[in-house]
Amino acid sequence: DFFNVVATSISTDHSFFAYAVDTKGSEFYTLRIVDTTTGEELPERVENTAGSFEWAIDSQTLVYVRRDEETQRSKWVYRHTIGTREDDVLLYTEKDDAFFVGVGRTSDDRYLMINTHDHTTSETWLMDATTPQENNLQVVEPRQKDVEYHVDSHPQGLYILTNRDGAVDFKLMMTAHDKLAADNWVEVLPYEAGSLLEDFSLFKDWLVVRHMRNALPEYFVINLNTQETYLISQPEEAYTLRPGTNAEFDTNTFRFVYASPSTPARVYDYDMTTQQRVLVKEQEIPSGHNPDDYTVKRVFARGHDGTPIPLTVLYHNDTPLDGSAPLLLYGYGSYGLSMSAAFNDSLFSLVDRGIIYVVAHIRGGMEMGYSWYTAAKQNLKKNTFKDFISAAEYLVDNNYTRAGNIAIRGGSAGGMLMGAVVNMRPELFKCVVAQVPFVDVLNTMSDASLPLTPPEWNEWGNPIEDPAAYDTIAAYAPYENVVAQPYPHILATGGLTDPRVTYWEPAKWVAKLRAAKTNDALIVLRINMDAGHGGAAGRFERLKEVALMYAFLLLVFDMAEAG
Repeated sequence: DFFNVVATSISTDHSFFAYAVDTKGSEFYTLRIVDTTTGEELPERVENTAGSFEWAIDSQTLVYVRRDEETQRSKWVYRHTIGTREDDVLLYTEKDDAFFVGVGRTSDDRYLMINTHDHTTSETWLMDATTPQENNLQVVEPRQKDVEYHVDSHPQGLYILTNRDGAVDFKLMMTAHDKLAADNWVEVLPYEAGSLLEDFSLFKDWLVVRHMRNALPEYFVINLNTQETYLISQPEEAYTLRPGTNAEFDTNTFRFVYASPSTPARVYDYDMTTQQRVLVKEQEIPSGHNPDDYTVKRVFARGHDGTPIPLTVLYHNDTPLDGSAPLLLYGYGSYGLSMSAAFNDSLFSLVDRGIIYVVAHIRGGMEMGYSWYTAAKQNLKKNTFKDFISAAEYLVDNNYTRAGNIAIRGGSAGGMLMGAVVNMRPELFKCVVAQVPFVDVLNTMSDASLPLTPPEWNEWGNPIEDPAAYDTIAAYAPYENVVAQPYPHILATGGLTDPRVTYWEPAKWVAKLRAAKTNDALIVLRINMDAGHGGAAGRFERLKEVALMYAFLLLVFDMAEAG
């Protein structure tokens, strides 16, 4: 009933195809290998992996991450050789329960990488990808608290993206292959406050860097031979960008994917020499779609402390902007994750009915730089909730909708946001969709035996050891702050095998809401008995979950059609 392939990779010589699959939703993945010559799956299977693996150059060796069955945490890195089953070699053990582990390979195929990190600290180990049997691990720079770095390799040297030495929004540095330590790093691109340097892609003659500036992504291209730099311009007011598959190192083509709330995903091959782009694929909408029928806006709400809060707005051109339209407001605001102005084809079922859709880029993400994240974590977490409320108030004040006619939606930590704001300002909202909502924050953060609790203390605080953190969480935790008052209509969902937000969190929250509400609000709970944090697997099962959510929204907006 549940089937999720989290990662796939083909060996260097194309003789083997490996994939990691989860059949329960528990996020324990089985690594399987197919012989591409025969099409047959090899008898060896590796159980209890974290779904992260990488081929060495010899096409006979896989390096992978294994999870601890008891704690459910990624902990060990092993080497597997094709044709063997029981004698995998342990390469690395992560001793810090707060750290996650993953593996990768550099763009020039020189190194295999072991990447370890929590939410604010990271460390990378390298091994020669051509001699994986030699166990020649070397650390780039030993971990230091609150220092992050991410590396890739080029024949010229190692490129390092880091926040070292106070570079809050990150800078790009470089060092020789035989001088890995941070004392040898030389600056390539300086830190620029408010312009978050998020990522980079290396090619033989080119460097492509991704900035997040004013809640919009930007790609800059640098010629490594001439140092000429230019921006890849984009046509719309609000949009999203992501890299496509860039498998070739020696190429002048950079593939990226562009989309906006009204424009389906478009895959472009960009010639870095001529600065021309070619459209190679566009997302097909079988029912038909004309982007010109819709308006996309980027507007700014004024936060409770005067901070401008970016909002991305999507509506049909025929929708009146006189305050009468229903509105769906989405938010997240945690872990420094930036919410993109992306295309979602299923949304048009609502937008074509006259519902305005808005994404609130609230603090807790990194849409406006790293400080956007730190301004809403731990003891400042309430800024996330207040920003979301300010967004709702702006939309009312500017006649997009009216108070009490707003639906809100969020999942996981965004579900915590939902629970917090309906406790604070229930009269603003018509209804709530809370998907796998992290609503039992205080109890979860007080249980160190749960898989994700130690890594999460950096985000929320440690209420076990820090009385101030306890008081802060207790003041906003959705479950603890349910009171006797009228509540909006609520649809809460969960997954039985969810290792991140355990199913009892939405269950106990709904039970308390039903007991406390002083009105006739419809409060519905659905636990998927065959899935985990990501919801149902499979195209049609996922569509059923979307249909349930939309049916709920249309019902409470009194827009459902008879029959």
